[in-house]
Amino acid sequence: MRRLAAVILMLCLAACGPAAPKTPVARPSPVTQPGPTLACGSVPVKIAAIPAGAVEAGRFARVKSLSEPLEVKGQTWSLGEEELRVGVVCGVRSAERFAALVSRAGLVMHDGKPALHWETRGGVRHFMWLERPGTAVYIAATGGIAGQIAKIAAGVT
Repeated sequence: MRRLAAVILMLCLAACGPAAPKTPVARPSPVTQPGPTLACGSVPVKIAAIPAGAVEAGRFARVKSLSEPLEVKGQTWSLGEEELRVGVVCGVRSAERFAALVSRAGLVMHDGKPALHWETRGGVRHFMWLERPGTAVYIAATGGIAGQIAKIAAGVT
């Protein structure tokens, strides 16, 4: 109930805010660069595309927000000052266990599958969904390219 009240308050405050800017706002590059293939076990997850101009900046094997230690396989990209992380979290077999992985995360659906979204310090937005038993897909981005998360998620096969 508190979340609903917070959403309503936020929508009301947004409606009272200043008018939209008259000058066009620069948008990040479209999602066009091929992404990696990652896997938990033998069935791969293909990340179809990442923002154009992103430069691979390394790998990661941990998502700090997870409430339990799980195997993580991921890649990091940088796009100027912005950072994008895409990976797979291995070992989660049920929706119930998945839903409890991140405290303070909102539970939503992504293509009919359970998904979590949350934000951490520095304005980093995180999105993760249970692709299939044993494999969750994880995407995180800093504020300037966080709007690309939905496009990246839509291209995962």
